[in-house]
Amino acid sequence: MTKKRKAAAAKVDKNKFYTLKEASTLVKEVNTTKFDASVDLHVRLGVDPKKADQSIRGTVSLPHGTGKTKRVLVLCTPDKENDAKAAGADFVGLDEYISKIEGGWVDVDVIIATPSVMPKIGRLGKVLGPRNLMPNPKTGTVTNDVAAAVNEVKGGKIAFKVDKAGIIHASIGRVSFATEKLVENSQELINAIIRAKPATAKGTYVKSVFMASSMSPGIALDAKAFIQ
Repeated sequence: MTKKRKAAAAKVDKNKFYTLKEASTLVKEVNTTKFDASVDLHVRLGVDPKKADQSIRGTVSLPHGTGKTKRVLVLCTPDKENDAKAAGADFVGLDEYISKIEGGWVDVDVIIATPSVMPKIGRLGKVLGPRNLMPNPKTGTVTNDVAAAVNEVKGGKIAFKVDKAGIIHASIGRVSFATEKLVENSQELINAIIRAKPATAKGTYVKSVFMASSMSPGIALDAKAFIQ
């Protein structure tokens, strides 16, 4: 561990649960990267992801975005292409991009598709599934209103999904964000996760919440404070 990282780690009290505002301030102080690092939340849930009804996933529009410009691919029929391009999609088409993806190209952050083309792109599941890029009606990425979907993604809409360990990892901004923006984005994400609580989940739902920037020490938040 470098001197900088040791000094950063020393600023975080491992025995303390920080408020959201305290953590949002501290994460900026303990960042050791020279670039504008991502700030992420790691939320451990009391669910069993192996059960279909407890495999938590959803979307949320962060009020201040993530600070990252997302590259969007829209797979659609020709009649929808102009709408997608006008909304700011980075790539628009169908057969050409299906071939590129089959060849290993996945240089995008979000893929949006119209319902009519889903049968064509179903075979891409093996490539897109593991990367969480497969269009899905539950996340609003399968829709006929491609312009609205592109605008939402470009405007700060993110998707979240619980992993096999029962944890949701999501970016809520950059270290250059003002503290209040990190607070508001974090609260919005956590609210969305709480709303997604399945009726079958028993015991403590939000077990722990950590905030961290790229390569910084994790900061434990008071999870109980988020349960109203």
